[in-house]
Amino acid sequence: MSVLAIDCGTQSLRAIIFSEKGEVLAAEKVDFEPYYSRNIGWAEQSPEMYWESLAKATQQLKENFPNVFNSIEAVTLTTQRATVVVVDQDGNPLRDAFIWLDEREALGKPKLYFHEKLAFWLIKKLPTAYMAYRRSKANWMKQFEPEIWNNVHKYLLLSGYLTYKLVGEYVDSTASQVGYIPFDYKSKTWINNPLHYKWRLFGIEKDKLPRLVNPTEILGYITKAAAQFTGLKEGLPVIAAGADKQCETLGSGCLSPNVGSISLGTTATIQTTTPKYVEVIPFIPPYPSILPNAYNPEIGISRGFWLVTWFKKEFAHSEIREAEELNTFPEKILDKYLREIPDGSDGLIIQPTWTAGPERPFSRGAIIGFSDRHTRLHVYKAIIEGIVYALLEGKMKIEKKTGVRMEKIGLSGGGSKSDEVCQITTNILGVPTYKVQTNETASLGAAIAGYVGIGKYRTFEEAVQNMVRIEKIFYPDTDKNRLYMEYFGKVYTKMWKHMEKLYHELGKITVKTSSTQPEL
Repeated sequence: MSVLAIDCGTQSLRAIIFSEKGEVLAAEKVDFEPYYSRNIGWAEQSPEMYWESLAKATQQLKENFPNVFNSIEAVTLTTQRATVVVVDQDGNPLRDAFIWLDEREALGKPKLYFHEKLAFWLIKKLPTAYMAYRRSKANWMKQFEPEIWNNVHKYLLLSGYLTYKLVGEYVDSTASQVGYIPFDYKSKTWINNPLHYKWRLFGIEKDKLPRLVNPTEILGYITKAAAQFTGLKEGLPVIAAGADKQCETLGSGCLSPNVGSISLGTTATIQTTTPKYVEVIPFIPPYPSILPNAYNPEIGISRGFWLVTWFKKEFAHSEIREAEELNTFPEKILDKYLREIPDGSDGLIIQPTWTAGPERPFSRGAIIGFSDRHTRLHVYKAIIEGIVYALLEGKMKIEKKTGVRMEKIGLSGGGSKSDEVCQITTNILGVPTYKVQTNETASLGAAIAGYVGIGKYRTFEEAVQNMVRIEKIFYPDTDKNRLYMEYFGKVYTKMWKHMEKLYHELGKITVKTSSTQPEL
């Protein structure tokens, strides 16, 4: 007995077969370019590329691990969040996918009633509502690609598109619904009230949306066409899981609000799991958990460990060459500098909000504190520290809303491969952190949903007890935590207040000097 978990991320697709004890029995990975850009701030990718990568990975599994491959009893899927695919009546993509990193925006403002505007204004979220309208890809297509929009049969997230390719039906998991869509996060359904402001905010008609099922339920069965293309057995059940961050949270063993889950990935996030519906930021809902009757409040840093990729590209050419000569990763070379540079980076502090988010829709990034002692390697360590400062800020906000302190935090994502990064994270957060038996926690979480779905385990608690094992624990250094708290409390937390007006002015000037929109 085994379950195949398919994890389609931003830069690669992994197909991993897990045992009922959470062991990786076989794995294949297909790398690809995260996106291409036809204009400043745009990010697109071919939907067929994702489907072809999935098929390539499963065919490699079949060829390289035939016995394990034949033991698969169910398939489960997790993907990057908020990536949009639109298809025609025959299920064919009408254009390339809008990747979640895409920053293009529609023009104008939503048609909100007076009482709705007033309500948003009173909670100081009217700019956030306007930003949500502008960032809806449906609204953008209506304005700039009306001929495509007129032919849209279904408006899908990437999870829904790949599910359609596997089972031949427009269906998706409730725990995959993250994005600018008219989803009721409290009841975990499409919004029933046709007059609700979200229908006008996001511009999507209900008949264009897929049917939703709950995690662990059957999405459908592998079709004959999908079986021929992927090598998977026709008729295999596809079990609903959830989006990648929700799967990571489950795969880290985070089942209650006293345990946190941090993803040190392209987008860095901190989540927990709670039975209470709590909005950490007004108007920003908690995401649907894979667990029934539970939610995952989250704070995210959109560019997270993307900043490490940016640093390598711009400043780490010698380390990249050294890593190639030693047949290792540049991060391994850079790790030694994390040890050599003083904690706090000699007073260099980075605010990592380089992409505006719903909480701070006009934010940009900042680096302050430069002196003649600083080197490019100070910048590298300050990037790591700045990301974790932002996660600490998120941790404190989540704890305030749930009323429960996180006593320990599971780490996953690419950044967690470095023990140095994990120790810095622990020292800043001030609580123990841990890693489980695999870095592929999103795939593990999806597999857990799969095993519960086929009835191997009755509950998620039972499944986690059998499938998740803590293999390494990091404990905070109290002296280093004290130093970091001084930087955090006296400087980092005050940066936004002092920079907000400047970010507004920068935005106004930038709009005047460059345009990211084609002409109507």
